[in-house]
Amino acid sequence: MCTGSCAKFIAIPLYVLALVSVICNIMLFFPGFETIYAAQDKDGKDKLTEEVKYMGGLIGGGIMVLIPAIHIHLTSAKGCCANRCGMFLSIGFAAAGVVGAIYSLSVASLGLANGPMCLFSPNGINDIWGTPFANSSGKYLSEKENWNLCKEPENVVEFNVGLFSTLLVAACIELILCLFQMVNGLFGCICGTCSGKE
Repeated sequence: MCTGSCAKFIAIPLYVLALVSVICNIMLFFPGFETIYAAQDKDGKDKLTEEVKYMGGLIGGGIMVLIPAIHIHLTSAKGCCANRCGMFLSIGFAAAGVVGAIYSLSVASLGLANGPMCLFSPNGINDIWGTPFANSSGKYLSEKENWNLCKEPENVVEFNVGLFSTLLVAACIELILCLFQMVNGLFGCICGTCSGKE
C-alpha cells in the first residue's frame, strides 16, 4: 500500500472519532439530558463536573484532531501522485493531532478518576453539591453500590462514566492513528508516496 492510500485510510476514521469526541463533550454539558444544570453553572453555581469545562473532547479530541484529519485526507486525495512536501507537512499536523488526543485522554482520565459533580449528603443530613468520589482514586468505578450517593442529576454517574469512557477510547485510537500517520508521513517524505511513480 502506498503512503498516500495509507493516509486516506487513517484520515477517515479520524473524522469519525473527532465527531464522536465533540458529541460526547457537548452531551456532558447536559447531565441527565437536562439544560438546567448548565444554566445554573453559567450563573455561578457549580453544577457541572469540572473536567467537562476543560472541553477535552471538543478542543483536544475534536478540533485538534479534525484539522490534521483534513490535511491528511487532502494529502491522500492525489493518490500516488501526492507530493513529498504534503507528506512532510502531514507529520506536523499529525503531531498536533497527537497533542490533541493526549489532552482529550488526560481530561477523560481525570473525569473518570474524580467522578461527577452531583447533589449528595456527606453527613446524611445536609445536601450539598460536590464530587463525592474525588478522593476515591477511581475506586468508585468498581463499586456500583455507591453510585446512588448522587441524588441529582438522576443517573449522573452512569452518564459521566459512559461518556468519559467513550472519550477515553476515542482519544486512545486517535493517538494511535496520529502516531501511525507520523511514521507514514516520514516514509512518504523520504521514499516518496509510491515507489517508482514520482
